[in-house]
Amino acid sequence: MATHEPRFSISIDINAPAERVFEVMTDVERWHEWTPSVTSVKLQQPGPLAVGRKAVIRQPKFPPALWTISAIEPGRSFTWINRAPGLLVTAHHGAEPTPNGSRARLSLRYDGIFGGLLAWMTEGITKRYLFMEAGGLKARAENPAYRHSQQSAVDS
Repeated sequence: MATHEPRFSISIDINAPAERVFEVMTDVERWHEWTPSVTSVKLQQPGPLAVGRKAVIRQPKFPPALWTISAIEPGRSFTWINRAPGLLVTAHHGAEPTPNGSRARLSLRYDGIFGGLLAWMTEGITKRYLFMEAGGLKARAENPAYRHSQQSAVDS
């Protein structure tokens, strides 16, 4: 059996300041407006993202998942984790300044006894979802009125 790297990432240049990109990233309950890879995100407590806060994410083709903020660097990045027996999934969302705006980096890492298997089983959809999220993040950060179209559904 071939081995697969249990880590996926994508970077995208955005014509907006890193602070704006971070603002869009951390407004998680609105992600469904700009990426078809997310149906909903519901924070379990009101208020801004902070370490220890939890959110339930619903995505097409996946069961609902509970994510916990594990790190946050205000204005720059946040990381959240999802745990299950034998599995730890870590998602990182970051933005850094560039001469023409910013660069966003989104990554997902699978660890634990089942991490490699799940990464292998979901590789195609994971890469598609990261691509959708990066494109939607760019569009929303550059144009606050941007909303993805229903035609960009995740049916493929």
